[in-house]
Amino acid sequence: MAASDAATPVVGAFYDRFPYPGDPLQDGPPPGYNWRWCVDSAWAFVSGCLPPLAPGGTRPWRILDAGCGTGVSTDYLCHLNPTASVLAVDISAGALELARERTRRSGALQQVRQLRIEQRSLLDLAGEEPFDYINSVGVLHHLDQPEQGLRALADRLRPGGLLHLFLYAKGGRWEIHRTQRSLMRLGVGSGVEGLQLGRQLFQTLPETNRLRRHHEQRWALDTHADVNFADMYLHPQETSYDIAGLMAFVASAELQFVGFSNPGVWDPARLLDGALLERARALPERECWALIEDLDPDISHFEFFLTKGPLVRTAWADDTALLAARGQRNRCLWGWPSAELLGPDLLPLTLEPGDLELMRAVERAPGQSLASLDLPFSAAERCGRARRLMAQQVLLLAA
Repeated sequence: MAASDAATPVVGAFYDRFPYPGDPLQDGPPPGYNWRWCVDSAWAFVSGCLPPLAPGGTRPWRILDAGCGTGVSTDYLCHLNPTASVLAVDISAGALELARERTRRSGALQQVRQLRIEQRSLLDLAGEEPFDYINSVGVLHHLDQPEQGLRALADRLRPGGLLHLFLYAKGGRWEIHRTQRSLMRLGVGSGVEGLQLGRQLFQTLPETNRLRRHHEQRWALDTHADVNFADMYLHPQETSYDIAGLMAFVASAELQFVGFSNPGVWDPARLLDGALLERARALPERECWALIEDLDPDISHFEFFLTKGPLVRTAWADDTALLAARGQRNRCLWGWPSAELLGPDLLPLTLEPGDLELMRAVERAPGQSLASLDLPFSAAERCGRARRLMAQQVLLLAA
């Protein structure tokens, strides 16, 4: 019998009623991009260096989308990783029906070497070959035993592979948790009646009520769609974490935490300056994260990368090594080849004229080292421009 979690029947039935996420289907590729789902970009972000190309000049990644829902993430994974092999699994037949239709209409099958979309638990993958990259966004916290799910994913990750997770954070879900408990005590259920009564609750509470104000100010737009409202307030199984609990969770599967995939959120300069910022930066890394967690009660989730085994990070501090490296443009840019772009995080980015010239040279001469590019720049200038472009996640490097 296929492995499953104690919560699988009720969670599967919930998502059959409310297939999630509720993004509309459309013809053609998905809108925009998410660099966390472009394995080249994620790999360079975590390690500083891309692995060598396979014969044929490609990187044929093996990708697992564990808990794909209606296939939004699967669609991006296919379009952002041409030549990959993708396996997408979920426990909800209703959600998977939409995932198959989404990827059919988008042309995802024509982008990858193989795409499989299967109704399976992420605990039921023992026969699969190891994956280079596993994406599991908003899934493990809906298991009765999330640690068992994390261990199952760790077992399917190849040594040195990359795992991207998204889990709920306790601090930013204080009001959500109180609303969930209130609706549970009222016995509204997790079906259509619960949806109606849940929305009625926010209309009934006094306008000054903290739960109502928080919902209207923070979540009303996000939960306009019924499936999103149900997922937030009516879900039958949910676990949330704080920083300490998150690190213990990661350690339970003997995986290595290698960075948040939204690092700007965890920069103390976002909240502090002067002497307070200096003190924050002097803290051990995890203490600094705990400080930010305490100072910002709006952090409602953690998104981060894990690896199996130690990670060797290339810092490119040595000019000789940097000049010998081969460049590649990050595919997650909007507006290329203009100097005025939207960067990987969909924020405005202006390239200096010389930096744009370097990137164009990289595009014209794929596989050539930075030193051999036909540019009127000294070695020192090439290195300075390359390091700035790497910091902006525009230039990815391979040794």
